[in-house]
Amino acid sequence: QVQLVESGGGLVQAGGSLRLSCAASGGTFSVYSMGWFRQAPGKDREFVASINRNGLSTYYADSVKGRFTISRDNVRKTVYLQMNSLKPEDTAVYYCAATNALDFPRPRKYDYWGQGTQVTVSS
Repeated sequence: QVQLVESGGGLVQAGGSLRLSCAASGGTFSVYSMGWFRQAPGKDREFVASINRNGLSTYYADSVKGRFTISRDNVRKTVYLQMNSLKPEDTAVYYCAATNALDFPRPRKYDYWGQGTQVTVSS
């Protein structure tokens, strides 16, 4: 089992930046591919970005390409999401997730989820 705790959310103006963190405990962090998802009010949860076990491969939703960067630190057991040029439509609860599936970047499912952190971008 691995536990995930997101942090770093907040309120920012359009065009601003925010850095989210997801700290993992338990399990063996380096065996998990990690992903970020988000859910806006009244909408389904959607994929944002993912990173493989060793951090050599990343994958992004078209809506965030060129603006968001996912990274990981396997020593600190933390995955990050650097969000730049934020838009009001980025407003959502952002969730960190982990999977031990091998079919990166489109695993069948993510096994573990954090509680989410709120990101609000004002227009």
